[in-house]
Amino acid sequence: MFRFAKILFIPLFLFGVMFLSCRKFEEFPIEPVIQYENFLLEYNPETGKTERGVLMFSYTDGDGDLGLGPNELYAPFNPGSKYYYNLIISYYEKQNGTFIEVPLLSWNADSAYYDTLTFNSRFPRLLKDVEDQPIQGQFSDTLFIFNPLSDYDTIKFSAYIIDRALHESNVIETPEIVRSSK
Repeated sequence: MFRFAKILFIPLFLFGVMFLSCRKFEEFPIEPVIQYENFLLEYNPETGKTERGVLMFSYTDGDGDLGLGPNELYAPFNPGSKYYYNLIISYYEKQNGTFIEVPLLSWNADSAYYDTLTFNSRFPRLLKDVEDQPIQGQFSDTLFIFNPLSDYDTIKFSAYIIDRALHESNVIETPEIVRSSK
């Protein structure tokens, strides 16, 4: 009986090793690549307005160096630098038939001036302890789309990401988004 189990176990073990060794990991370029997936509008019943939307996109990166840790604040990722944010989002309004990139403004009561808002953000490291490994997945970011200072109702966003080696992804765009009070 023991000999039969040994005879059966050895071929099964070898087959398993062969199967796992033949498995190929997907290969991606070391520059991140993103693909637009969707933009979902979120209606706020308390205000009666569509105030936010969720931008969704998929990503790949050949060496997995996406995201920044909380302590990565030194050059080139220092505040105020081009690379402080690793998700770059631009906001456009359709004005007289043409999309124009416009800043979003917010009233600052302390200074009695308008401040410029940004949709750019820092997302955390996606691979915590492993480097130089292909990665792919889905990403979503909630954006405020209600602009009380604008007379235009049609907007869109563009976005790209930057990895820790400072490789910039391709740029994606949402389709036209019509804001309404409902």
